[in-house]
Amino acid sequence: MSCPYEKTCGGCLFRELSEEEYRRQKIATFEKIISNINQKEIAFGEPIFIGDGARRRAEFSFDCKRGKIILGYNQRQTHEIVDISACLLLCEKINQLLPKLRDFLSELCSISITKKEKGGKRRNISVQKGQIFLTSCANGVDISLETAENPEFDHRLLVADLVNNNSEIIRFSWKNSKGFSETIVQKASPFINIAGYQIKIPSATFLQASEQSEKALIDLVQKYIGDLSGNIADLFCGIGTFSYPLARNIKNKITAVDSSKELLAEFQKNVNSNEIPNIKIIERNLFKYPLDGEELKGFSAVVFDPPRAGAIAQTKALAELKYEEKPQKIVAVSCNPHTFVNDANVLLDGGYNIKEVTPVDQFAYSNHMELVSLFEKR
Repeated sequence: MSCPYEKTCGGCLFRELSEEEYRRQKIATFEKIISNINQKEIAFGEPIFIGDGARRRAEFSFDCKRGKIILGYNQRQTHEIVDISACLLLCEKINQLLPKLRDFLSELCSISITKKEKGGKRRNISVQKGQIFLTSCANGVDISLETAENPEFDHRLLVADLVNNNSEIIRFSWKNSKGFSETIVQKASPFINIAGYQIKIPSATFLQASEQSEKALIDLVQKYIGDLSGNIADLFCGIGTFSYPLARNIKNKITAVDSSKELLAEFQKNVNSNEIPNIKIIERNLFKYPLDGEELKGFSAVVFDPPRAGAIAQTKALAELKYEEKPQKIVAVSCNPHTFVNDANVLLDGGYNIKEVTPVDQFAYSNHMELVSLFEKR
């Protein structure tokens, strides 16, 4: 589908292609990257494509110039903002809010407050630019505003009016440039649904880009785990996307590991509130301190979903295990096929074979591609 911003916006690099040609090129590029894996024959699962209208997360920049609000994404290869009224990639809930957010930001930027500081010096406070993050949840839209300024009383009143006059907005947080975040108004705790559980989420947290892609990744992980049960490690677990469905099998004991204290605190609250007895959560920087030989003993399967840098330290630790101590299955989820190749070659050298790789295109018209792959012990 044609987009009026496709020539300037930095998001959809390949929107001008037909759907058929886009998919053909995307898979050809993906398979070329995967060909660098040191295994002669690799089986590919049916590619999964997530199209327009699905994205549940958006990050916009805004700037007030001569009293007019510019709201949108950064222009390709610049820091200039492309002013947009709607985005084809985004879900309906977010697109419908954009005109209201534009009006809100216009009023917000018109507020000028003179504040008296220590020593009698006066300082003018006026919000003129920043970022705004939107997340479409199961029960409404969560908004987080980030600016250099802290919210003053007049700002708070304006936020309250926005939230109270729009039933679809359930929380509004304000984050300053020093990283301090405050919830200004909350009508309900934003949550998403995973494996039948209500999962409450922190403000502006990382989620899979859409519900559809999240489900696709979960389904593939469960497919590759299959009937295998026992102790399962969920490494780089984030909010617990894969831990929750794997924990539905009461025969499984899940050890979930990540480095984010904030995410893990929410994860633990959700485990407690959903009364899930078979998930254990550990805070650990797996880049610096991967689970070692002793800690990896006893796992029948390992699932890992690292950031774009990959999981090279952790895959080396897995590869170095004695044969009888190696997990029977390793399921790799990756948002970067290039670093996945490095991880895969380490595991192949360590006694594993790739059984299947399935590409998941959750960032439509971009040059990014997710994947899920099954490794089995030789």
